[in-house]
Amino acid sequence: MSSPIPAPYAESRPLPPYRALFAVDAKDFTGLPALQHGPVSQLIPELVDQALERAGLPELRDSKRFLANTGDGVVFGFDPALLPFVLWPFLGVLDDTLGAYNKQCVGPRIRLRASVHVGPLPDAGGLGDGNGTPRNDTHRLLDSRPVKAILTAASEQVTHLAAVISQRVYEDVVLGAYTGLHPDRCVEVPATVEGKNFSQRAWLYVPSPSGNLVQAGVRPREESAVPDDTSAGREQDPAPSPGTHYSGNTQHVGEGAAVMGSVGRDVSYTGGSRTYHGTNQHWGGGDNVSGDKRVGGTGDGR
Repeated sequence: MSSPIPAPYAESRPLPPYRALFAVDAKDFTGLPALQHGPVSQLIPELVDQALERAGLPELRDSKRFLANTGDGVVFGFDPALLPFVLWPFLGVLDDTLGAYNKQCVGPRIRLRASVHVGPLPDAGGLGDGNGTPRNDTHRLLDSRPVKAILTAASEQVTHLAAVISQRVYEDVVLGAYTGLHPDRCVEVPATVEGKNFSQRAWLYVPSPSGNLVQAGVRPREESAVPDDTSAGREQDPAPSPGTHYSGNTQHVGEGAAVMGSVGRDVSYTGGSRTYHGTNQHWGGGDNVSGDKRVGGTGDGR
């Protein structure tokens, strides 16, 4: 017999342990032929485990909590003490692992969205382990419009992973300087999900941005985030990159993803060789991306 459902605010109870959460899902999974769903569903956790091993995190690979295969991805909990290492270097290693696979694969390319969050969740070896608001928010972040749009806008040849980091993780781990991921590599976005009552502040991190994203201000991993000594102590106006015009807090980009507002509150995409047509999606804070992507020839879906 199941346990009775507790009444909220009736009494005080011990807080469940804090668990970090990591989730990924595959871009365009639903567009694959049914024949490929099973193999791709099995492949994604294998690629994640390969990346954990290569990032020096075999203990995380072997100690996942409430692991679940979601069909087009995987989600699991883990010790929050490992969050700094998941943000850096694991996300970058996962991007490299996906890139290496995609270069040699004969089947569909695997490009992933990832989300990282933390919060109190039951974890006592029971059937309800891992269920709670932090788990729900992890999946909402994964499905949020900014991370979907940035992966769609980026080159499929270069950008294999786009990650969204919750505000709680960003404050505690990134701003706390416990990780090698510098804040300047993250872009603030309003994370909303169409048809869901969900809106949170979050941060995008793209380990290998393609040229249009770099033009918009998304830093590649190999670019130093620390200014050199010659520029210390004096203010300088940002030098616009070719084809980019800055006016106040707006970038007018001839081709690429435009990151506008405070550290990137609004993300929109326009371009010449990459074009979008259709009805705009409005992202709460004003972020827009137009429908059907076209890269030279055939379009890309989700």
